[in-house]
Amino acid sequence: MLISCWSAKGGVGTTVVATSLALLLAARDPAGVVLADLAGDVPAVLGLAEVESAGLAGWLAAGESVPADALVRLEVPAAAGLSVLPRGGGRLEPGRAGVLATLLEQGTRPVVVDCGTVAGGGAAGDVVALAAASSLLVIRPCFVALQRLLRITPRPTGVVVVREPGRVLGRSDVERVVGAPVVAELETDPRVARAVDAGLLHVARLPRTLARGLRDAA
Repeated sequence: MLISCWSAKGGVGTTVVATSLALLLAARDPAGVVLADLAGDVPAVLGLAEVESAGLAGWLAAGESVPADALVRLEVPAAAGLSVLPRGGGRLEPGRAGVLATLLEQGTRPVVVDCGTVAGGGAAGDVVALAAASSLLVIRPCFVALQRLLRITPRPTGVVVVREPGRVLGRSDVERVVGAPVVAELETDPRVARAVDAGLLHVARLPRTLARGLRDAA
């Protein structure tokens, strides 16, 4: 199972959603879960030290010469049942992103991918977001985000809405523009921000509003 999480605009909480989904799945699946980080912010959210690894950027750049087990060897233990595939430094070459998506999809464990911001230009995150059987758009319901979404190619299979006080646009507006169902609605919660800022999302129990909101999406 491959789940991609992405956004059309930065700063909406895509990494928090992807990480929380992975933690929820890891608590359910005895085989464990892999969290692939194409955006680069997962270690900070999980409170991990900076990973000294070529990571996914190195794997994508290495081409067909990499051994079959190279992805597994890149994994870093992060929490009970959860391993992270770090981004690594440098550019994410898009040429083998489709191969990466296929390998992650065919693995024996569920994989959640933080694709970051997708712009529809054929970047590695765009390719993986489009290839995943479950492609989740994370969005705050504002006019700018919805307008930007109309200009990009990947279309989601589901939407995670992060609500903010005072926003006029609602669930039906998002579904009409995006053309995909809202599978989770999350309220802005200061407890989530505190856990992320402290790097304790994997240590403390997930805030109840976050776990409840993502239950059906996991």
